[in-house]
Amino acid sequence: MQESIEQYMQTVGQQARKASRVLASASTQAKNNALSAIYTALQNSESAILAANQIDMTKAHANNLDSALLDRLELTPTRFQGMLDGLKDVIGLADPIGQITDMAYRPSGIHLGKMRVPLGVVGMIYESRPNVTLEAASLALKSGNAIILRGGSEALESNKAIAEAVQHGLKTAGLPENSVQVINTSDRAAVGQLITLTEFVDVIIPRGGKGLIERITNDARIPVIKHLDGNCHVFVEAQADFNKALPIALNAKTHRYGVCNAMETLLVDEKVAAEFLPQVAKLYAEKQVELRGCPETQKILGSTVIAATEEDWYTEYLGPILAVKVVSGMDEAIDHINKYGSHHTDSIITENFSLARQFLACVDSSSVMINASTRFADGFEYGLGAEIGISTDKIHARGPVGLEGLTSQKWIVFGDGQIRQ
Repeated sequence: MQESIEQYMQTVGQQARKASRVLASASTQAKNNALSAIYTALQNSESAILAANQIDMTKAHANNLDSALLDRLELTPTRFQGMLDGLKDVIGLADPIGQITDMAYRPSGIHLGKMRVPLGVVGMIYESRPNVTLEAASLALKSGNAIILRGGSEALESNKAIAEAVQHGLKTAGLPENSVQVINTSDRAAVGQLITLTEFVDVIIPRGGKGLIERITNDARIPVIKHLDGNCHVFVEAQADFNKALPIALNAKTHRYGVCNAMETLLVDEKVAAEFLPQVAKLYAEKQVELRGCPETQKILGSTVIAATEEDWYTEYLGPILAVKVVSGMDEAIDHINKYGSHHTDSIITENFSLARQFLACVDSSSVMINASTRFADGFEYGLGAEIGISTDKIHARGPVGLEGLTSQKWIVFGDGQIRQ
């Protein structure tokens, strides 16, 4: 079986590389035509895709998957329409490929600059979230990349149904069907093969739980764009406007639990903690959010708050649990975030512009916000149309990865017979 998986993955890699060479020179119109054809194919396949998702959901319930995974796995008509809306946005985005910047003449007479180009072949490994199949495929195509998608076994039927519609759209538009390939086996050996296909794959993007991403990071022989987890913070500073702070703190935690940009730790300045915490705790109680707090938080809110452990400050709960800490001010808040956070998204609520600027400069995260919910850290909300993931790395992309994050640059030189002296 191992040999057959190896052969299968070699074939997938070869097909992706061949398709990537066609996509690299495809015009913007050709790519948009393909994306429009995919949109139509998905519309026509909605009932089949939702039925396939129900098969996955039934198996997931039978296998007792946790609520966060079930939430990510489920495709409702509303979420399906959201997928289509994201695809439409990608069609409307400017094509980065071929853009030339930084043109300059050198003393030798040559004229040089940089041109944006596709990465080539992207390997995507992800869990649950069948919507990622379409988001990743659309962004890869628009940026001129072929993509190999390996979703989790729990979403196999959903992903296959989406991929069938995508490939039908590609065929209709005259681009290679193998521009988008979904691995059709749940055998984990396929992942091991994918992350070592150095001849055919240019970058690996894992999207899922910490265990998956740690494995990919440790074992891959191909560059990886990743984030390990989303331990996001909201800091309510002493000069915060409660009319902003309360709804932001509620939204950041409870809008959706099983997502990487949900707040996991609330930090509150000691100067306003006695006033703010009872108000926000009442809102959390209505949503049945469990609070785990520092001694000062327990003192203010009483026995309903569980004592937080050191581990709680590091934890991405992905559920209705929130860590709460009272801090002495800006410096302690920043130190706490940089020590315990995951460099994903952190927000300050304050009316003090100078302190807000200090927070922006000193918090080492891929998204840093002022007076806004962490839930905005998302490719769609950032105007990227969709995202292929959120990177907490600093090279080569950081934050939500959209079209530009799936490209690189090469130097281009225009001469007129010059030779080097």
